[in-house]
Amino acid sequence: MFKRAVVRTPGSNFDAGLTTASLGRPEFAKVLEQHARYCAALEACGLELTFLEADLRYPDSTFVEDTAVITERGAILMRPGAESRAGEVQAIRPALAKFFPEMPAIQAPGTLDGGDICEAGNHYFLGLSHRTNEEGARQLAGHLAALGYTSSIVDVRPMASLLHLKSGISHIGENTLVVMEEMAGNPEFSRFDLIRVNEQESYGANCVRVNERVLVAEDFPRLTAALRDREFDPLVLDMSEFRKMDGGLSCLSLRF
Repeated sequence: MFKRAVVRTPGSNFDAGLTTASLGRPEFAKVLEQHARYCAALEACGLELTFLEADLRYPDSTFVEDTAVITERGAILMRPGAESRAGEVQAIRPALAKFFPEMPAIQAPGTLDGGDICEAGNHYFLGLSHRTNEEGARQLAGHLAALGYTSSIVDVRPMASLLHLKSGISHIGENTLVVMEEMAGNPEFSRFDLIRVNEQESYGANCVRVNERVLVAEDFPRLTAALRDREFDPLVLDMSEFRKMDGGLSCLSLRF
């Protein structure tokens, strides 16, 4: 059960962040509205939130998930692969240090975004992407092993539609993965029950289990119905403005 989450308010320069999407410029008023509803959803699921102020030095910094991997046994600081995001880790360190006084960190030449790490019980899938390299994944595997976790590599670099591993896969408990169809045949996932997401709804594969609910993006009715059919309890949120900046539901919080 999650008890806490760290979130950061989007800055007024949010639209200056990195994106590969061609969905238009985000509307800042809607960005703030959607972020507020996201935070309210986390609180409705029983989480106590630590709210961080907007950091205009880093337009992407509302995507706090990329700065750390938090497990039940400790936290590990990341080293984002985009140069413009390099300072985000130090910016969030004081907030995390209140809960995790000792945090190992990924070191150069390793790069690693938290969005490439998918926790599945005591096992972690480590995505190789254009933001996360082999050395970063190797270092994280060592840190996770020291905490008693296993891990394996999933290379998403050939998949042009994915920025991060978790853009296409989520673990939602009950030995179940929500996974976009393009990735569903990976043998790494063979021991899990799969909810397959077709190409038209692939953005929805980035959903988040938060205690008794599953946060899922709006406008993906087949996925939402599939979750209900499997007796999960979806909580639907509008993510349109964050999608324009390559962001998803998992990106906006660090949950522990």
